Amino acid sequence: MNKLIKILTLLVFGLSIFSCKTAKDIDFDKIQLADKQATKETKILYQRIQDIAKEGIAFGHEDATAYGVNWKDDGKKMNSDVKKITGKFPAVHGFDLGHIELGRSTNLDTVSFDLMRRHIKKINRKGGVITMSWHLDNPVTGGDSWDTATAVSQILKNGGEREKFELWIKQLSNFFKSLKDEKGNYIPVVFRPYHEMNGSWFWWGEGIVSNEDYKNLWRETIALLQENQVHNLLYAYSPNTVGSIEEFNKYYPGDEFVDVLGIDIYNHSGDEAFTESLKQNLEILKNKATASNKPYALTESGNNKFGMNAEWWTEALYPGIKDSGIAWVLVWRNARPDHYFASYKGDVAEEDFKAFEALEEILFLKEISKINY
Repeated sequence: MNKLIKILTLLVFGLSIFSCKTAKDIDFDKIQLADKQATKETKILYQRIQDIAKEGIAFGHEDATAYGVNWKDDGKKMNSDVKKITGKFPAVHGFDLGHIELGRSTNLDTVSFDLMRRHIKKINRKGGVITMSWHLDNPVTGGDSWDTATAVSQILKNGGEREKFELWIKQLSNFFKSLKDEKGNYIPVVFRPYHEMNGSWFWWGEGIVSNEDYKNLWRETIALLQENQVHNLLYAYSPNTVGSIEEFNKYYPGDEFVDVLGIDIYNHSGDEAFTESLKQNLEILKNKATASNKPYALTESGNNKFGMNAEWWTEALYPGIKDSGIAWVLVWRNARPDHYFASYKGDVAEEDFKAFEALEEILFLKEISKINY
């Protein structure tokens, strides 16, 4: 009975906090973003991200509504593997823009950009958060993101492939500007380009690009997007697992060019090592975010060893992120039965995922939709 009273009290308290908030409660002049001309809606998203982190950790999933294990979107009712288990959509929805630069109709994972646009509009209307990465092709060789031939120096100012790169940014800009809500306002997005730069697997990564060239690439990309009148983005910087604040800062372009701090951590070496890595890295991230006065998130994560621990969500992931202060955790895509990162119906960890969803600190779309203005 006491537990029920506590829950009801928390619910009433939560409603009293969020139901009366409006955009008038935000001091927009105090929100200083990488884009000085950021739209009001973008500043509201930034405020929401800060508020979400105060309430808990939003759960996110890549391509959640585009496809799942043994199904694809059929153009009818929007669904997801997560919703099939819990009855709730993820709070944060990730999409990738790879191949938008080439003018193609689908991204590198065969997701239609038209479908992406439709789903982003629906998710935004429901109160969800959109985050987008960009696995763009190598502009010099024409290979994919994992083609590590030298390229960055060629697309910076005065580089030999600068004209091509500017055209690619224009294609990217056109997509961002196509994201509008029912009132004609641009839908705000967390944009996370050139991620995991401290790894050596992308052409913008460690050992392939100098840290100064990387910083210039970041800054020039923002400048080009702004020249193309894109003002609905929050910019997220996210290295792979780091060992120190110095490693985190190695490619960091500066506080004035970043809005959200992130980090990508996957379970490669077993559950115990993964949980410890989460704790260590999120502490580094928290210290950096506190010093820079920015929200922060676990921008990519997931278990590469599903099928081995039916309690992975509550025994490995949650102990690593609990009370960490991150605004969200986003797990990668559910491509097929041998390559998935969120749970799905029939998965060995399905029941544990339900237990994870039920944790008070973990927030889904239904919960964060109340954290709004």
